[in-house]
Amino acid sequence: MRKLLGFVENNLLFMAVATTAFGLAVPSIGIGLEAGISPLLALLMLVISLTFDAAAVRIVFRKPSRQIWALGLVYGPMSLAGWLTGRIFFGSGHLAAGQTLVGMLPTDVSAPLLVLLARGNVALAAVLNAVNTALSPFIIPFLFLWLTGIELTVPVGAVVLELVLVVVVPTVVGVWLRTKFLKQVSRFDYAWPGLGSVLYLVLLLAVIGPNSATILGYGWYALVIALAALALNLIGYAVGMIAKLFAEDRAELIAYLFTTSKKEFSIAAAFVAASGLPSEIAVPAAFFAVIQMITSPIAAKMMASERESLLGV
Repeated sequence: MRKLLGFVENNLLFMAVATTAFGLAVPSIGIGLEAGISPLLALLMLVISLTFDAAAVRIVFRKPSRQIWALGLVYGPMSLAGWLTGRIFFGSGHLAAGQTLVGMLPTDVSAPLLVLLARGNVALAAVLNAVNTALSPFIIPFLFLWLTGIELTVPVGAVVLELVLVVVVPTVVGVWLRTKFLKQVSRFDYAWPGLGSVLYLVLLLAVIGPNSATILGYGWYALVIALAALALNLIGYAVGMIAKLFAEDRAELIAYLFTTSKKEFSIAAAFVAASGLPSEIAVPAAFFAVIQMITSPIAAKMMASERESLLGV
């Protein structure tokens, strides 16, 4: 089992590409997994939270400026980047509005896993993720109206409930277990990154399957939408580099890189549906989901390798 989990962790990029191709070719499996996305995310958060204890969380809470910086980067430059890439790639219309929406989405739930794989500050990433998502129903409607002139109806109750069940509860349980039973939990520290990677691949399949018809339905133009998603994703990493100005160490910087570059794409569909807007506005979020789940393992691998070289490992 140790070798299998290690293989998945070390070859996550290759397996993510293969999973993407498989999901597009055989969408029925992903469609069948769609109903289990929330439980899978909750399980992923539990696994990630087993890697840090309450002391690490307390350190994060003692630095509220870190959260303020994260909010500013996620909802400031990234919102403008979404609007700008939308205009460059699509001009105007539903896809441009959708690209703008992607830019202002909060951090993806899987971000702490990539921070873990990149050897970053996982506790910081988890806290930033939770707070950014909790505030999203109150920030995004104003930003979207300002940048597009379109009003959003936000299902606040549903978003908050999802946050509690998928992020808060699993995180609290995982941190409590790590703190209370440190010796027992730490015995399996070799397994958590690999197990998280397996869950990541299952989630990727669950995302691609239901969206395969939409992605393939655009034909060659799907490349344009994918390039727009890639451009925004790369801008996210560039925005995260601003953290060099205040991050205390490399581990903190890594947390910000994934906090700004990864977006919680599922919220876009919920906002669009609740607002009665054309479903095409949610299409860029579906493309971004696939792109970020392929590029993130590349970034994590590069950061982990760089850290090992710095340490002389």
